[in-house]
Amino acid sequence: MQRIDTLIPPGRPAARVELLLGDLTALDAEYALDVLVVSAFPGDYLPTPGSLIGALHRKGLSVEALATDKDVDLRSAYACWLSRPLAPTDPGLRFSRILCFEPATRGQPPEVVGDIFRALTPILAERPEIRRIGLPVVAAGDQGYAIPTMLAPLLEAAVHWITRGLPIERLSIVLYDAADVAAARETFERFKAQLTTPVPQDLSRRLSPEADAATPEPATVAPDYDVFISYSHKNTAASEALEAALRRLQPDLRIFVDRKDLDIGCAWQPEIFETLDRCRKVVALLSPDYLASKVCKEEFNIAWIRAREADQDIIFPLYLFSAALPTYMKYRNFFDCREGDADKIEAASKVLLKALASGPTA
Repeated sequence: MQRIDTLIPPGRPAARVELLLGDLTALDAEYALDVLVVSAFPGDYLPTPGSLIGALHRKGLSVEALATDKDVDLRSAYACWLSRPLAPTDPGLRFSRILCFEPATRGQPPEVVGDIFRALTPILAERPEIRRIGLPVVAAGDQGYAIPTMLAPLLEAAVHWITRGLPIERLSIVLYDAADVAAARETFERFKAQLTTPVPQDLSRRLSPEADAATPEPATVAPDYDVFISYSHKNTAASEALEAALRRLQPDLRIFVDRKDLDIGCAWQPEIFETLDRCRKVVALLSPDYLASKVCKEEFNIAWIRAREADQDIIFPLYLFSAALPTYMKYRNFFDCREGDADKIEAASKVLLKALASGPTA
């Protein structure tokens, strides 16, 4: 394996994103992975000669067979699924799981490549042993996209999610063909040169336990909002009922209610990140419509990352309508308001205000 270039995500000195030349099916121990990412057309795991899926098949590992017994299926939400733990017999297959990215499930690959990291958020929430991720430049093989076309949004998504706290220690992007090195190196170097915006000092310190302990902590900045209501627009009536109950009980409460749609072509959502960083509590109105909304899942994932890094009870899950909740959304106790019960929503507002009164202010 040949290292071409490396970058350190801002505020994460212990993490790295590396560009390599080599064979993901012939890894040395130094480059062992927890998860190998492959890409495929939806439901098509044919081991074609020039694909990574084909190379794995030639070494005795069938992605098609793994697909029949998935551990986590997030294709409708994030165009990805995760295999169950595996123990490949070939010594070059040094990874424990496959994450299969099927971008055409949700859009064009350059637009939705950020789904890899959106999918990893709930996966890493439940599987903290996963820290090392490896992948080719996805969709640049049989799917026909140029290396720079895929590498640029892949880097953007990776660095921004890792910078904000996604607990990846090493992301290895591996080229197989030496003919691709020049274009990939140019794209990588151009992206590194653009990393000029520093992470806020308080966030950088929170994300970096290795930071100098002798340096005094910066003063805590007061949040702009007390409550961020994360909800599907199809559940607007319930959101408005909660907001009205909160204002009746505490008229000066600072509430942020997002009325915008997000761009599916954006690898990360800076406005959402910034607003969620400035709220004391994030109320998630969980429902089937919430789970179907890319906006809601983005907000929940960002809030989960912030709660994990800050080690604070930031998320207030309000179970609005019965739904098959992912495990990571049930990791905290939720307030049960099914099925949109107005009295229970009123009661939830009182519990939330009590939590705000007793909890940290930032």
